[in-house]
Amino acid sequence: MKPTVFKDEAPLSLEYVPTRLPHREDQIAFLAHLFRPLLEKPGSTSQRVLITGLVGTGKTVIAQRFGLGIVKAAKERKIALRYVHVNCRACKGSLFAILRIVIGELGERFPKRGFSSKELLQEIIHVLDKKNLTLILTLDELEALFAADASAIYALTRIQEDRATAPARLSLICILRDPKYLEILDRSTISTLQQNFVKMEPYASRELSTILRDRVSLAFKEGAVQDDTIGLAADLASSSGDARYAIELLWRSGKYADSEESKEVTAEHVRKAAGAVNTTLRDEYLASLSIDEKLMMLALSRCLEESNLAYASIDELEKAYKLACEEYAYPAKKHTQFWKYLKLLSATGLISTKISAKDKGRTTLIGLTSTPALAMKKYMESILESFTSARRHH
Repeated sequence: MKPTVFKDEAPLSLEYVPTRLPHREDQIAFLAHLFRPLLEKPGSTSQRVLITGLVGTGKTVIAQRFGLGIVKAAKERKIALRYVHVNCRACKGSLFAILRIVIGELGERFPKRGFSSKELLQEIIHVLDKKNLTLILTLDELEALFAADASAIYALTRIQEDRATAPARLSLICILRDPKYLEILDRSTISTLQQNFVKMEPYASRELSTILRDRVSLAFKEGAVQDDTIGLAADLASSSGDARYAIELLWRSGKYADSEESKEVTAEHVRKAAGAVNTTLRDEYLASLSIDEKLMMLALSRCLEESNLAYASIDELEKAYKLACEEYAYPAKKHTQFWKYLKLLSATGLISTKISAKDKGRTTLIGLTSTPALAMKKYMESILESFTSARRHH
């Protein structure tokens, strides 16, 4: 066994929920204040909270930390309360898929007969009534739900109003990057969601240093990472204020140290890691993309690389997408589905769209947010080559 600087890599993973969240104590306390009535007088009221902020500002982790805390507090008071955290992006923006997860988390079998989303939502409320349960449902990456079905959030926010005299069973925590996505909703739904608003600001360098010190104490052997190394990682990540990037940078630095059989993670290891880690070319953004979305990303990167321009028109992109589908022997989607996938990609922040006025009318322009076109092209080609190899093998 080769030597390693790590004692436990888990605290450096994206799934890890720390017991302490430095510089986010106020937000946790605010959530606790809002949801206090659910513990003091269950069924008396429901809450709706909106959490916004850029990638890596702690939106997901404060919701998860709060969820663990309130479930524990409810158990101590013998109150039946569940917290369910669902990523809308992983569910492809499908309310039906989201509600199926909720049904499973409540310990219920999925109904055999064909249910609509509305019927499934009613079934969940029925289960909550039957079990005398309060449910806090967190909808993470809500942009994907908006892009796929703008009416879904209306149904979720209004379900309690249809049963005004019955106990309040469902509370919502909604997480999205940019409040501008609310603009596609009707005014009353926007008003409902914005009643309790938590905005997460990007972390400053000193705040990132505090977070990294906590993770170092949990993940690395004593003395393996010095303060100046932590400071460099924090400084490099401070331009975006992204804690996830800072933590990933630290993890990859440790891997470089291990590859050199070094007992210490040095500043040079951090610099190497920074050269290898691109803030957008990370699995968390790209792993869950469908084949169509990957082909669209490949098509866009090819368009931009060939033209050397910042944007491609939707017509250019659709043509390039069809060529990519032909190249990888994959059936191209028709224009309506193509447009739907484009909206889903825009909601992730991987691409940006804008309207341009031309002589013959208006057209949609699409660009990459921060990744070089050549890097994205090579990345997508490698992923799609693996996909086609796997298909040939089967």
